[in-house]
Amino acid sequence: MLEDLTTAASSPTVWPAAYPQGYAVVDVETTGLARDDRIVSAAVYRLDARGEVEDHWYTVVNPERDPGPVWIHGLTSEALEGAPLFRDVAEEFATRLEGRVLVAHNAVFDWQMIAREYARARSEAPVKQRLCTIALSKELGLPLPNHKLESLAAHFGVVQRRAHHALDDARVLAEAFRPSLRAAAASGVRLPLHECRPLTEWTDRPRTGQQAAPGGYRPTGWRPSRRRPACPYPNPGRYAPGGRLKQGMRVAFSGDTSVERELLEDRATEAGLHVATSLSRLTSLLVTNDPDSGTSKAVKARQYGTPVVDEAAFGQLLEDVEPAADG
Repeated sequence: MLEDLTTAASSPTVWPAAYPQGYAVVDVETTGLARDDRIVSAAVYRLDARGEVEDHWYTVVNPERDPGPVWIHGLTSEALEGAPLFRDVAEEFATRLEGRVLVAHNAVFDWQMIAREYARARSEAPVKQRLCTIALSKELGLPLPNHKLESLAAHFGVVQRRAHHALDDARVLAEAFRPSLRAAAASGVRLPLHECRPLTEWTDRPRTGQQAAPGGYRPTGWRPSRRRPACPYPNPGRYAPGGRLKQGMRVAFSGDTSVERELLEDRATEAGLHVATSLSRLTSLLVTNDPDSGTSKAVKARQYGTPVVDEAAFGQLLEDVEPAADG
């Protein structure tokens, strides 16, 4: 816990040399939360190394489908009818991101949505690292009642004008990020940076059993050739802290990871583990970098007493997985 964030938030004389040279504070509004959903608007505030605003940019995007929760983002089909497609704004978007750390509130969501749009456009976003302001607020020990953007904004006295409007949300986040960054720099806090990996395996074919929705929209799928077979080994039970993983153990993942989630899951599957999409009393292990978060998996892990390890420890455990018992 930092003792005096007000003092720390003033720009320190000596700036950490390891800190990034620039940031792109991003917000995207989407048709929903699933992998098939699309971006309907995007905004970027470019900041310099110390968090000062350099410029900002905003665009609406035609999602080529129903806009989804209009009551949240306010963008109707009529409003988006003449909007550019994502591929039409991809280059301009890229110039705003290039050479900068992508900053967002729940950054893994914004990054994955952006990465998928670039994959659809047969391109890649020029982003190597991202920073989640939720994670940063935890590093700083900010006394927030929850991790909503409005709570972070209120803590720093930033006024929201149009919640869930990409441009205003990006502005609010940029204004709240600046004092957070300065507090971190003044106190020598390591920024919670995560690697961004582009998504390149995309198909516009619907997944098995899915039908075209009204209006002709056909759900799309990610990495269809990587569909995981059922784990061939029985579940040997829970992981014993300090011990080895064993083939057949049920492993669940939660929260942001430095390695793309699907790559971690692939490695687990290849090692003979059962990758679980939910957490139950049968789950052997939860992998998360934030065990104290309020995600449903983390909450259940605490309730059930499920062992928890972080991503780095899990990577080490994967190096020596015990074979399943014969018979």
